[in-house]
Amino acid sequence: MREILEVAASAPSNSNTQPWRVHALAGAPLQALSVDLLAAFRRGDFAPPAHFPDPLPDAIGTQQADFAARYYRTLGIDRTDAAARARQTERNYLFFGAPVGLVFGIDARLNRHSWLDLGLYIQNVMIAARARGIDTCPQVSLAPFHRVIAAHLPMVPEEITVCGMAMGIGDPRAAVNRMGMPRRPLEAFARFAGFDASQ
Repeated sequence: MREILEVAASAPSNSNTQPWRVHALAGAPLQALSVDLLAAFRRGDFAPPAHFPDPLPDAIGTQQADFAARYYRTLGIDRTDAAARARQTERNYLFFGAPVGLVFGIDARLNRHSWLDLGLYIQNVMIAARARGIDTCPQVSLAPFHRVIAAHLPMVPEEITVCGMAMGIGDPRAAVNRMGMPRRPLEAFARFAGFDASQ
């Protein structure tokens, strides 16, 4: 665990500020946090999720809706079955049964460029883990539970929860782990200028 988090810190950051903060949990501390997260979710005791604007831009909203349809279909859950969807959502707060849970934070006073730096670090954690045969699942679903999380972790007052991550060995037989997500073609998101030798 220490090796993964250390090697991930090679991520670039603006002016080498390295704004990432990470809390790694296993065993009893992970179990205690999971119990409190699940209870808070069931009580509705959390800040409204704000990881997407409301409404989403049309193109982004279409992709998000497509993901949701594929996800629940793969799990055999009807999109109209609110109880089954809630049970699936609850698994987030148990870190999907993984033996390690990570919580990523950042100084809330920083702007979006520093959040990009944190994203680069998180991606490095995922790559470093996979290189060692360990699977990961990033979890933005933890962000609305900062108050609950901060009560368990040595967070400084200015720190805010950005996301969590489950880490362990995934079950390759599980349908959700074999669910392929389509990617937009290159032409849909990239523009090129100056690459044509005739220009």
